[in-house]
Amino acid sequence: MLVDALRRLLGEAERDRILLGIGDDAAVWQPSRSHRSVITTDSLVENVHFRRETMSLQDAGWRIMAANLSDIAAMGARPVLCTVAVGVPNEHAADELLELYRGIDQAAKTYSCPVAGGDLSKASELFVSVTMIGEVRPSNLKTRAGARPGDVVAVTGMLGASRAGFDVLENRGALSENAMQEATRAHRRPRPRLAEGRWLGASRQVHAMMDVSDGLGTDLQRMCAGSRCGATLDGIPVAPAVVAMASALNQDPQTYALGGGEDFELLVAVYPRAFKHLSKRFRARFGGELYRIGLFEAGSAVRRRAQDGTMTLLAPGWDHFA
Repeated sequence: MLVDALRRLLGEAERDRILLGIGDDAAVWQPSRSHRSVITTDSLVENVHFRRETMSLQDAGWRIMAANLSDIAAMGARPVLCTVAVGVPNEHAADELLELYRGIDQAAKTYSCPVAGGDLSKASELFVSVTMIGEVRPSNLKTRAGARPGDVVAVTGMLGASRAGFDVLENRGALSENAMQEATRAHRRPRPRLAEGRWLGASRQVHAMMDVSDGLGTDLQRMCAGSRCGATLDGIPVAPAVVAMASALNQDPQTYALGGGEDFELLVAVYPRAFKHLSKRFRARFGGELYRIGLFEAGSAVRRRAQDGTMTLLAPGWDHFA
């Protein structure tokens, strides 16, 4: 029976607070009395979010988990459990479904987020929908609505590599072997910033946080709208693969990266006097940079400053319904 095979693959839930996992009508868990629960849902649809010609089902399983884990990270939370709903066309064999779940299981075990249940059904296209629950101390909960004029705009890593990976897989541009591996890895196996999110969430100097999933051009505007302020970007960090791909496509690397999605880095608003110290501690803790990319400002305009000092309104990134 397929459900039994999935139970063996995923294993019994290891968390003590998951009282009943896969196999019954619903999962049962014991919430923490001292924490708040955060809940997120994301979906992956074949031929909309991925194609099997460029991404394995195992990578697709990892990627849908990473998207949800990144949302949990953006709240300063840690994952507790998730449920997975999958719709499969008739021609999909059981072993293909198990391949998808292997990617889900790899991410679940890597980031300590057991799969507590879900649903299987037939569908016209393969789709996966994950609902994830996390928890966070009330004092550490971060939203996109807390940025203040004068705060530093920062990100936890370089941007644009996932878009470069997508473009190279779609044969839209050529890269060197090393750059191709960097870009395709970023696209197929993104790394959610869970540890970084919990660490930043615990800081009182961090006023707002969200993940960069639809492109910085879109997500910064969302944070500004939620915080009722504007911002000016002075420049963003881009990976070498991004520079190479943008050059191959005759585009400016920063403009290219701004329009890309699914970087799953964290976008952070930091009290300006604390940024230097916080970024130094971040580097010591995680071995990477907390990049300063601009400032939040009064008003509602979200602008980008060019190298010659001219200002332009920031163009949006990915929009599912555009």
